[in-house]
Amino acid sequence: MTRREPRIVVIGAGVAGITAAHVLTESGFTDVTVLEKGADVGGVWYWNRYPGLTCDVPSQIYQFGFAPKADWTRLWASGAEIQRYHREVVDALGLTERIRCGVEVTAAEFDDVAGEWTLTTAAGEQLVADFVLCATGVLHNPNIPEIEGLDDFAGPVVHTARWDDDAETEGKRIAVLGTGSTGVQVVSALQPDAERLTHFVRSPQWVLWAPMRMPQIPGTSLLLGALPKVHRELYRGLLWGSGIFADVVLRPSWRRKLVQEYAKLSLRAQVRDPELREALTPDYEPLCKRQVVSGTYFQAVQAPNARLVTAGIERVVPDGIVTDDGELHRADLIVLATGFRAHDYMRPMRISGCDGISLDEAWSAGPRAYRMTAIPGFPNLFTVLGPNSPTGSISLQFSAELTSRYIARWIERWSRGEVDRVEVTEEATAAFYDDVAAAMGPTVWNTGCNSWYFTSGGAIDLWPFDRKTMIEMLGEPDDADFRVSHV
Repeated sequence: MTRREPRIVVIGAGVAGITAAHVLTESGFTDVTVLEKGADVGGVWYWNRYPGLTCDVPSQIYQFGFAPKADWTRLWASGAEIQRYHREVVDALGLTERIRCGVEVTAAEFDDVAGEWTLTTAAGEQLVADFVLCATGVLHNPNIPEIEGLDDFAGPVVHTARWDDDAETEGKRIAVLGTGSTGVQVVSALQPDAERLTHFVRSPQWVLWAPMRMPQIPGTSLLLGALPKVHRELYRGLLWGSGIFADVVLRPSWRRKLVQEYAKLSLRAQVRDPELREALTPDYEPLCKRQVVSGTYFQAVQAPNARLVTAGIERVVPDGIVTDDGELHRADLIVLATGFRAHDYMRPMRISGCDGISLDEAWSAGPRAYRMTAIPGFPNLFTVLGPNSPTGSISLQFSAELTSRYIARWIERWSRGEVDRVEVTEEATAAFYDDVAAAMGPTVWNTGCNSWYFTSGGAIDLWPFDRKTMIEMLGEPDDADFRVSHV
């Protein structure tokens, strides 16, 4: 039988998109195009470049398994170094010619008759594909809070995900809104040179102390660079070790208790003032939200030129922020460290599947995808790091590679002429989410906090299984879970 060459379009060139492009080309597919709306690759590491940006996952595990990097500068890499690494990987693997940067996909429509996808870009270009892989990630659409008067502020208002490199911060009165990892990092970075830094904290976070600015251990780069087998074994060991953290977040255990006690100790040891410590103490269990790690935040917020404000924000006026206790906090610059619309995934793209069903209709109760990869009603469309892909213990790069290889198996079957259209069933998707709901019960994310993990429908958009289960679920595709039409 003659082999067919599928036309494949990957949307996004971050961790997921780069991984998918590598896996597909490694599998022998030649008609692979990656469309990236940014001016360069890297995804979240391209869009985010705010002061203090640091990955909260150690460098030696935050890398592609197929492209190890021995010479990280620090144990926890800066955002700029990670973005450069992504560019280097793309160039080294010969993927550059397949990636078109500065191309934003605005719509994708499935033709029921032809069995093809037509993608439309912001420039009006149209591309036809047999398969579409959405690798748009989670953290890319900034969340702008609705605050009365925000547009009336006389100075700059900057979101950390769209940082203005020309923003003047030295000697300025800076107001920072947001208390996640981004808020903690930007406060730590801006406080030393600010005239005054005010951190508005609606809900404090548990902050684990760690030496985030620590250089990579001397000699590590030379050793791992000279001994690639040792480097591979180190990476495998770190993946295995992440299973211990899975035990921490997925079920109550002495390990979870130990980490939670360390979070409380981190606060007690660094903040001696009882009143400030009380203001910085969350009312939920440590680890319930995305865990914040920092070695400098508590020091920064206790500096003479810093102030923590827990009163609610009533409105913004031209010269500052008014809290609900009536106080005016004057500011020259407002920094929004308010995160992302994490459950948008492919949106605002307009995606239409079978019988014209839109993604918004399919996801009216919240995003859902069978084993992170497929959506009922959308044949030959897959998601790489789609709904439920964020994890608390599994390497994002590992998940992306596993998912990409699973998808490549379906495309290989199409190429051999064994299948024409592949669409996951609603029944299989519902069964997967029954399993997700059951597994989510004992997780730390389900212990009573309000986090960005929750969708509008009240579900927790995370992966509640361990790495072994992920490997099992994303092994050989199961035809029983799909509507498969044969040629």
